This record gives sequence, C-alpha cells and structure tokens, in this order.
Amino acid sequence: MRLVVAKCSVDYEGRLRAHLPLATRLVMVKADGSVLIHSDGGSYKPLNWMNPPLTLHEIEPDEDAAAMGAIATWTVSSAKTDDKLTINFHSFEHDSAHILGTDPGLIKDGVEADLQRLLAEQIELLGEGHKLIRREYMTPIGPVDILARDHQGATVAVELKRRGDIDGVEQLTRYLELLNRDPLLRPVTGIFAAQQIKPQARTLAEDRGIRCLTLDYDAMRGVDDSAGRLF
Repeated sequence: MRLVVAKCSVDYEGRLRAHLPLATRLVMVKADGSVLIHSDGGSYKPLNWMNPPLTLHEIEPDEDAAAMGAIATWTVSSAKTDDKLTINFHSFEHDSAHILGTDPGLIKDGVEADLQRLLAEQIELLGEGHKLIRREYMTPIGPVDILARDHQGATVAVELKRRGDIDGVEQLTRYLELLNRDPLLRPVTGIFAAQQIKPQARTLAEDRGIRCLTLDYDAMRGVDDSAGRLF
C-alpha cells in the first residue's frame, strides 16, 4: 500500500464531473490497484475513489496545471469505462509504501454469520423458486454474502446485516455495479436483508431498485413459533 500526504487538487470525469479544490489530503493506492482520496474530517469514506481494474500514470503536469503551481500529475483511468481521475500535486509531505500481506477478511459476529448460514439453508425466504448459487461470492472489493437465482433464473445478490443502515445499502450498490459488468451474471438485482432496517436505508434501497427483506432470526433458528404469536 502506498500512502501519499500532499497538497493536491482532484478532477473526476465519468458519469458526471467533480472537482476537489487544492487542499492537503491523503492519497491511498492499495495493492489491488484501488485509488482513494481522503480528507482529515467529515467521514471515514473517501472523498473520491476508483476501483480496479485501472491504470495509474505519473506524468509531468500540463501547461495549465504547471502555471497553477502543480509539480506532478497522476492520471487514473478505468480499464472498463471512461471514468478518469486527474490528481495535480503541488507539494508532498509524506510518501511511503508498506507491504501489509494477505488479510484474513472480516470476521462477522455470530448473529450475522448465523443469518448468512440460515438464509442459505432457507433460501426460499427470498421468494418462491429462488435457488442458492453460493455464499461469500468474491468480488474485487469483497465478498457478497449470498448469490442466488430467482424463479426466472436471474441473478440476485444479497447483503446481510443485523441492523440495516445506509452504509449497508451503499455497500450492496457497489457490489451490484461490479456484478452487472459480468456478462455471465447480469442482470443482477439486489436484496438488502436484516433483522431491522432503518427507514432511511429502506428509502435509499427502494430508490435504487433494491428489495428489502426483514429477517426473523429466532424463527429461522426454530426457537420461536412466529406463526403462533398474537403479537
């Protein structure tokens, strides 16, 4: 992983245009090729980023950028789309590279892991005719909890949470964007499943065409007869 702390401006071109004015930021280049640009506040999320596959070139700044004080330029281009990041550096405070090694991945807490296993075993909870493809279907940015097919044979990606919030919807959205690039899988729809789903998350999911599913953990474990309850 390469970590660069520098005063820089960033321009994004793709589905839209975005500009980050000159400021000191952290630019992170991961071993998988991901490029992320962070600020020192506001959120743990990057201000802008690009996922692999992509190419990164370090070049001399063009005349306009040099006239504004840039001393180096990075161009980051997607290998599959027209998305492009241009980072103009005006000064460097830190530049280092570190080998982090293979990461074992996120170990979900007991409930999330159980929910995934139980839903895979009871895949019909997604709807009649659904069939499991596999659990932990790997993508370049992490594993999708469950990949299935619906009664028409279309691919369905499921993200599982104990408590579903907006971050979970954003995570599933990124998975769907990648999965829909695969001609063997697309079109891929999404299901956001959790024991509780916050109203804001439900609104965002439905706006993006993602179906929400509330799971009864006790009923799935067979320790609660939900059909026999009055309330």
